Amino acid sequence: MNIKYSRVLLKLSGEAFAGEKGFGIDPKIAIRYAQEIKEINQLNVQIAIVVGGGNFWRGRMAPDMDRATADYMGMIATVINALSLQDALEKLDIQTRVLTAIDIKDVAEPFIRRRALRHLEKGRVVIFAGGTGNPYFTTDTTAALRALEIGALAILKATKVDGIYNKDPLIYQEAYKYKNIDYLEVINKGLKVMDSTAVTLCMDNKIPIFVFNISQNGNIKKIITGEEIGTLVN
Repeated sequence: MNIKYSRVLLKLSGEAFAGEKGFGIDPKIAIRYAQEIKEINQLNVQIAIVVGGGNFWRGRMAPDMDRATADYMGMIATVINALSLQDALEKLDIQTRVLTAIDIKDVAEPFIRRRALRHLEKGRVVIFAGGTGNPYFTTDTTAALRALEIGALAILKATKVDGIYNKDPLIYQEAYKYKNIDYLEVINKGLKVMDSTAVTLCMDNKIPIFVFNISQNGNIKKIITGEEIGTLVN
């Protein structure tokens, strides 16, 4: 089997864990993601994952709260999702490590770049939690930053739709899907793929972003093996 990307970073939003409930964690969803990640791991592809926390907390839920405090709460929410995914993966006998940017040493390792690389080289799935460890940065920016730090060849941005559209396809039937789009066009058109800081980081360092539908089984493997699905930002 032809493997196009031997080391990737998968970005999973917090909402992706909630399923149709919209809040919390659906264990069946976590297991399904774990099964897909296991399939990639067994292809000897090194995979790291950045998880969001929006299924538990987003700063905009409390607009009157101090922004830094709200962001730290969001970072803690990402740790909950990371531990859930770790549990699902280890039930499938996949060695997994959770690395956090904020110190929660009783449940996860601190993020140290060389340690993360060593885990990947040993075939372990690495889950990054706690964002960047700083307020005012999104988990999209975390994904771009961690991808660069570990030398990932691509970022796989999991969404509820099958790519990037000029309008919300869930609302507008006439929405147009982009097969390929460049970084500047994403920024200039204000397309809500990743925040502008994340896209700029990827642009400056020439790392491609694949935006795809995570709800369809096998899509991660299709990207790894070079099939054209979703939208490629490069």
